[in-house]
Amino acid sequence: MLRIASRNSLFSIQMLRKISKHNAKQRRNLNLLEYQSKELLRDCGVSVQNFAIVDDLDKTNSALEKLHPGEYVIKAQVLAGGRGKGWFDNGFKGGVHLTKDRKAVINIVKSMLGHRLITKQTSKDGILVQKIMIAESVHIARETYVCILMDRQHNGPVLIASPAGGMDIETVAQESPELIKTVPLDIYHGIDDDIAKDVSTFLGFEDPTVLQKAIFELKNLWKLFVDIDALQVEINPLVETTDKEVIAVDAKIAFDDNAQFRQQDLFALEDNNEKDPREADASKFNLNYIGMDGNIGCLVNGAGLAMATMDIIKLNGGSPANFLDVGGGVKEDQVYQAFRILSEDPKVKVILVNVFGGIVNCTTIAKGIITASRNLSLNIPLVVRLEGTNVQEAKRLLTESGLPIVTANNLDEAARKAVVSVKT
Repeated sequence: MLRIASRNSLFSIQMLRKISKHNAKQRRNLNLLEYQSKELLRDCGVSVQNFAIVDDLDKTNSALEKLHPGEYVIKAQVLAGGRGKGWFDNGFKGGVHLTKDRKAVINIVKSMLGHRLITKQTSKDGILVQKIMIAESVHIARETYVCILMDRQHNGPVLIASPAGGMDIETVAQESPELIKTVPLDIYHGIDDDIAKDVSTFLGFEDPTVLQKAIFELKNLWKLFVDIDALQVEINPLVETTDKEVIAVDAKIAFDDNAQFRQQDLFALEDNNEKDPREADASKFNLNYIGMDGNIGCLVNGAGLAMATMDIIKLNGGSPANFLDVGGGVKEDQVYQAFRILSEDPKVKVILVNVFGGIVNCTTIAKGIITASRNLSLNIPLVVRLEGTNVQEAKRLLTESGLPIVTANNLDEAARKAVVSVKT
């Protein structure tokens, strides 16, 4: 049954976005470029603009030959928002441009390709643009919003729709909750003709031909959601064009990383060139790394413990240099690799190990610490706090190693000692 969402019904979207940002600090998250997401949509029968990709200036003309004459949209392909208001290291402004002039397309591509794009979401150095998407512009009559996502409140997937597309959906939910419809979905049944028709009607697709196309698009969006093990497929906007087509103009897709074993071809699409090299290095060993601006390297097990560790460091007047989570099933070699990554960062002046051994055996951590300290010739202070499974044996190993390891009995003591080590 369809129902109108309350003012709080979009908490699921807000929380998913917050969780996605937080999870970036816990585990590896798959991020695809815009054109890759549109290829996934197209492969599942969802209508998107015709487009071509340019990775070499000499290929621009051949790319244009694949497109119909008219107005073109030229977009720099980087993993960052605010592209349209960004600027390049060569002074060229805007990572998104519109033009009807084919010669202008070539000049725009030349100004973008191989240059670094700086936006409000990038570092001050920007991101190197290695691919440009040239797409046929569409003439929009109306914009709508559609999202399928996994929602804990409903214990499964939901379809969220609004005729107020092209806008911030949270703002729409707060100011005009009557313009939001939430439909709980049966994971086995999905979006059938009845649900698709009711939602399409709510979205304002009135012309019979356009209505049928909208129904078709919604059913294919569900097919995509299931086929790629998505956590979220958000289309904003899903538009009705002046020539009565229904097209997904922009998409945001979140993937279930736990399904990587089923989606190996999909995860192989990820481009690590834009990643922090340390993050890419860590992911090779199933470690989760996020670089920060401080000077205290943090090696922990578990995202919650990592967040607490960084908070306590800050409270004691220090600054974390990273978030490095070795996880619950860590092996001795992974501990070694974690130390290697931390010690190779010139900003790190002390390493703080904070491990609670529940699933993790503290002796595994201790052996990894000893091996890394010796083989890497570690020459910066090392503060270790261990608690949990086999902690006494782990402490004995550390003591008998003869290494200059500073131990602590609790997190606050460990953080305080780490901060002091930096200052001295």
